[in-house]
Amino acid sequence: MSADAAMNSGTRISGASVVKLARGVRLHEDPVRGQTVLLAPERAMALDDIAVAIVQALDGERSLDRIVDDFAQKFDAPAAEIASDVRAFVEELANRRLLEIVA
Repeated sequence: MSADAAMNSGTRISGASVVKLARGVRLHEDPVRGQTVLLAPERAMALDDIAVAIVQALDGERSLDRIVDDFAQKFDAPAAEIASDVRAFVEELANRRLLEIVA
């Protein structure tokens, strides 16, 4: 289900959601600006290091809860705080139609 269809059908992104980048969306290193950007048809979004880590984790296989748990262990940080940040960022990507909901 595309993010567009998910938003129209009332499906909300939750911790159990499994998402990946939508077709045609990819990470790109911009050597001129020295930053990583998320490229989509006719759009680009500059990302900070945390956003890059989140996007790289959206593999279409792990749920958001699993990604949060992995980040909490990796960065020795509270899962609740990470969950809030991950959910907000993923919802923003979904609103911009940059994600596909796998499950």
